[in-house]
Amino acid sequence: MLIIVRHGRTEANASGLLLGRRLDPGLDDLGARQAGALARSLPTPARVISSPLFRTRQTAAALGQPVEVDERWVELDYGDLDGTPLRDVPADVWSAWRADPSWAPAGGESLVDLGTRVRAACAELVEEAARQDVVVVTHVSPVKAALAWALGVGDEVSWRAYVAPASITRIATGGPNPSLHAFNGCAHLDGLS
Repeated sequence: MLIIVRHGRTEANASGLLLGRRLDPGLDDLGARQAGALARSLPTPARVISSPLFRTRQTAAALGQPVEVDERWVELDYGDLDGTPLRDVPADVWSAWRADPSWAPAGGESLVDLGTRVRAACAELVEEAARQDVVVVTHVSPVKAALAWALGVGDEVSWRAYVAPASITRIATGGPNPSLHAFNGCAHLDGLS
């Protein structure tokens, strides 16, 4: 199984900031407890892969296995919008972004570019994940790109999916096509606040 995990919560996430690559905060207290809950709920993986950013490496370390860093799992580059409160992103920017997955914020990356790198990373893990559990700890946008890969749909699906902090997505890779088994699983977080 290919198990895609979003990192635990950070103060920046909790305060509603658009959090990409330029800011690299660690997990807050709840995020650290979420990482522990993830570790208790997941099977012992054969391999753990992480984005290079601190919040993902912290979450991955909680799994107690060696962690490999793969740059392709890094968060979308929000460019000049990185660190902006979501409520302060201009309406015309949201409209342009949602209308065209090839649109990118100034100095940033498009959903199409993100999808290209995440699809390549997923494709490399197909055979291994068909034989054993592989966990990837990443961010909201790469989780959505992996969802699009699994479903065989375009990157515009990103705007129609919600990914909670420390959530689990499971993709089987043993058949002729990837098969989505679970998306945004959060039962392991019950009781945390």
